[in-house]
Amino acid sequence: MTTERKIIHIDMDAFFASVEQRDNPELRGQPIAVGHDGPRSVVSTASYEARRYGVRSAMPMARAKRLCPQLVIVPGRYEVYRAVSGQVRGIFREYTDKIEPLSIDEAFLDVTENKRGIDSAAGIAQEIRTRIRDELHLTASAGVSYNKFLAKIASDLNKPDGMTVIPKEGALEFISSLKVEQFWGVGPRTAERMHYIGIFTGADLRKCSMRHLTEVFGKMGRTYYDFARGIDTRQVETEYVRKSVGCEHTLESDISTRSTVIIELYHTVLELARRIENDKFEGRTLTLKIKYSDFSQITRSITTNKLLQTKDDILPAAKRLLGEVEYSANHPIRLIGLSVSNPLPESEMHRAEWVQSYIDFKD
Repeated sequence: MTTERKIIHIDMDAFFASVEQRDNPELRGQPIAVGHDGPRSVVSTASYEARRYGVRSAMPMARAKRLCPQLVIVPGRYEVYRAVSGQVRGIFREYTDKIEPLSIDEAFLDVTENKRGIDSAAGIAQEIRTRIRDELHLTASAGVSYNKFLAKIASDLNKPDGMTVIPKEGALEFISSLKVEQFWGVGPRTAERMHYIGIFTGADLRKCSMRHLTEVFGKMGRTYYDFARGIDTRQVETEYVRKSVGCEHTLESDISTRSTVIIELYHTVLELARRIENDKFEGRTLTLKIKYSDFSQITRSITTNKLLQTKDDILPAAKRLLGEVEYSANHPIRLIGLSVSNPLPESEMHRAEWVQSYIDFKD
């Protein structure tokens, strides 16, 4: 008989903003946004006081200021956030080594077997939340269930500073009431397609056959079919392999002349090389991302037979990719991004020096 897994998802509440309010008493109770105050900058994290005005992460800072004129903009201190994240992980490790970080401020924990010998996953989650509050003076929300899909959804239900437990015996009823937008892997476009074919809730999704879902959504159709039935066999992955290192710059104003574009590309290459060195990352595929003033987006990729690590490695390839991109005064560039991804298996290295491209018009 297979032991039912005990999975916890811990999500720090408004992490960057909460750290800033913790460290600066004058910011407590104030609507704050972490980020750069510039015409093209975006909100990194908003405090809950700011969220009451509709301010959200990834929102243009200019719009955030219109929604909340009294918004306090705080420059990010990312080294501090990483250090605090490490302290949170240290608490996790006192309970289990099966930890899967999803980002700097959230992680899955498998506590089916744990270091404290505690039977109740909810008890462990509550103990962790209490320690985060008492030791770090921050709050975290938690979701507890028998798989990752449900634990992740549960952690969002009672934010901030809340906890939700979804037992297996109540899972199907809970899933039936969910909007499809709450399902992992269902973004705005997929939700729109689901609505078009009459799927609005988990109950609607469960009525669809696997064949129909895979015909419409490809491989993800099987995942949606399983999720609608409370099935998620994914393990908590403790070994994290970074797949890419990248950076992107939203420009202060749109650009369209070749000399200006080359200069901005050069600065992006320097930043990418610095990050690769800091992360000791090795990769052979370079991807150039261009976003235009109308928010349409294009990428170009090239894979080489040598590692892309320094400016001298990356710049020639970046210029080559830029040569594949069209832009003009009527179609200027808003953002430039570059990333290097993992090496190819040796069995595929004979395919080096290939170029692929695609266009993705975002929502």
